[in-house]
Amino acid sequence: MRPVEIACDESGSEGENLLGGETDVFAHAGVRMSWPEATACVREIRARIGSPAEEYKANHLLRAKHRAVLEWLLAPDGPLDGRGHVHLTGKTFFAVRAAVSLLAEQGTDAMARTLHRTGPAAFGAARWQFFLTAFTSVLRLKPRRGVTTSPPEFFALVEELARIPGEAAEIVGRFRGGAERVAAYRARLAGDPGLVPVLDPLVPAVLHTVRHFSDGGTPVALVHDEQLALTPERVLQLKATLGPRLADVRFVDSRADARVQIADFLAGVARRIASDDLNGHGDPRLTSLLRVFVDAGSVWDGTGSLLPGLERDGG
Repeated sequence: MRPVEIACDESGSEGENLLGGETDVFAHAGVRMSWPEATACVREIRARIGSPAEEYKANHLLRAKHRAVLEWLLAPDGPLDGRGHVHLTGKTFFAVRAAVSLLAEQGTDAMARTLHRTGPAAFGAARWQFFLTAFTSVLRLKPRRGVTTSPPEFFALVEELARIPGEAAEIVGRFRGGAERVAAYRARLAGDPGLVPVLDPLVPAVLHTVRHFSDGGTPVALVHDEQLALTPERVLQLKATLGPRLADVRFVDSRADARVQIADFLAGVARRIASDDLNGHGDPRLTSLLRVFVDAGSVWDGTGSLLPGLERDGG
């Protein structure tokens, strides 16, 4: 069977830097469009916006004066209807879920959601932020910024928080036995350049994108914007994981492929709309328009109205 080409791009990528960065949401978009369709769509966006900019980005569409263009792009009868897909990752929840999955015996998504929602009140917002940042530091062999914490220092912090009464502390208490798992993970990371870091949301998002577009049995060939995190070793891992669903991965400059430009638009506006919703000041109309594109396996804790009450495993 001939593969279908899916153009992809992302927004909010900061690698393993999940906390304290520029963005709190990572969005990965896939678009199934032909070259002529995508070229016509880009041309129509340019005509409707009327900006002299040589390269259009999502921020052009997000300006209030271009609201009608954005609604047209996301509308049920718009150019992306049935062709676009977005996988969202709330970065803080992603970090919490990684901690529960790696450190707790029999950790579950339900446990991660509970800890994510109760942690700030139980420990104080600043202390909770420090704890999560310390966890991400422990899992990175070469932290580039922020808190730098050794494994012994982190597990001393675990012991300290576990003594505080409450449900959040009970969950953190389950992390006490995680030191060996952290050491084993760091050793694997140091020895295997193809290992996908548990703190990088890109590869899981790509997996969901391929699974979405290959759901009917058609293999997928990804045409992805240039992305350093998708190393040759990690592409091989993707192919091994997905099998015949993933036929090929090819990287292009988004400026040279109108299909990837459309994916760039979708990823950028999705990240902003989702971030606004996550922080309690979402736009109901835009949130409603975006919702139909969002993968049910997104790493989202159900806060806000975008994916309310999401109880699925986003792994």
